[in-house]
Amino acid sequence: MTQLVKLVFAGFILLFIGGGCQSPTASSTAGFRNLLDSVVRLDVREASYTEGTRKMVRGVGSGVILDDDGYILTNAHVVGINAEEIIITLPNLERVEAELIGWDHWTDLALVKMDMESIKERGLSFSHGEFGESKALYPGQPVLAVGTPNGLTRTVTRGIISNPNRYFAASNQIGGYETGYFNTWLQTDAAINPGNSGGPLVDERGRIVGINTRSYLGSNNLSFAVPASIAMEILPQLKEQGRVTRSYIGLKPGALQDLESFYGIEANVGMLVDSIDPGSPAAEAGMRPGDIVLALDGHPLDVRFPEQIPPVLHEIAEYSIGETLTFTVLRNSREISVDVITEALESRVGERWAFEKWGISAEDVSKPYAREVQLDSDEGVLVTGVQQAFPAQQAGLNRGDIVLSINRENLDSLDAMKAFYDTYEENPEKVLFEVWRNHSLRYLVLEPR
Repeated sequence: MTQLVKLVFAGFILLFIGGGCQSPTASSTAGFRNLLDSVVRLDVREASYTEGTRKMVRGVGSGVILDDDGYILTNAHVVGINAEEIIITLPNLERVEAELIGWDHWTDLALVKMDMESIKERGLSFSHGEFGESKALYPGQPVLAVGTPNGLTRTVTRGIISNPNRYFAASNQIGGYETGYFNTWLQTDAAINPGNSGGPLVDERGRIVGINTRSYLGSNNLSFAVPASIAMEILPQLKEQGRVTRSYIGLKPGALQDLESFYGIEANVGMLVDSIDPGSPAAEAGMRPGDIVLALDGHPLDVRFPEQIPPVLHEIAEYSIGETLTFTVLRNSREISVDVITEALESRVGERWAFEKWGISAEDVSKPYAREVQLDSDEGVLVTGVQQAFPAQQAGLNRGDIVLSINRENLDSLDAMKAFYDTYEENPEKVLFEVWRNHSLRYLVLEPR
């Protein structure tokens, strides 16, 4: 090959490679810079009730300002339900207090609001981000993760969308609270480190397509974010009522992958009922594990793969509480119709508190927990921790006990126990606890220290 041909060939390659690259437009650059100025650091002090004590726990995370009213979106595991102090550090390093407005552990999202009076009095200013379209993301699409990793100031890492529809089995990773039932996750190889949680995952135009949430420790390039579409959907309820109302029937779907031939059905048809919560609406209606649900209210279901499970649970959750759902079910080669009436979705974890003079940490008995351990009702208070050498431990109270009454007065909730404890603090004396343990009643006497 002559020198001239080599030069022409090299020039062609450079032209070909360069032709596919475009420099950032002025609008996309401005959009990303604006996004950077909307990312904040959160320092949180939260009450923790464990082993019979109340402790304050500190944490650091990230968030993104959403509007001119000072609302900030972050993770539920960054700002917990018992947060008592939230300090926001703005991009100009000014600090301002904030309060928790809404919390949804099911999606690991929380909404806080800055003290706007303080901001106005001090003449502070801030930018806010804009949402993009997370449903349109595709594998290989460039994204950037923004946050304050390990307590550092704003940091940007670059990567691509590895999978826009990653499935994880639901878990209890947020202090025992359930998460991951109703959504899949955005998987990216952009680094998301501790402290990045709650910050935005953005496209190249600086639009928010996800909220950084988790990564696999010890692995390379495995990070995950909650899709922006999920955040946009629940934000109105978080603002208006502080929580998200969802319907529940107690049905746990399973993927039919490779099982169709055993049930005599075609591929891409139906949903396996993997399990049914005891005492749930689905159980009361007669649904059984092993049933194949062909349709919901006449609409065919297709759950062949695990990533198809969250959309079905999300669809059920969107029904009004008390509404009747009609399932077309295949059982023993016969099609039957099953009507299920929805009820309000509740967390397995109830409100928590610590009664420190007794040495007890406790929580409300939730309806899901009551069903799980086959209680007749959700009245009473669940003991979650006992402190050594305190009255509760000396009386024989154990973690997992359910306190049904104190001095023969029934406890229908944690609030009732708080009211009795307030009286006890003023005048400590012997207390009789009626306790449910291992399907039998016990009576324990707590003596003041």
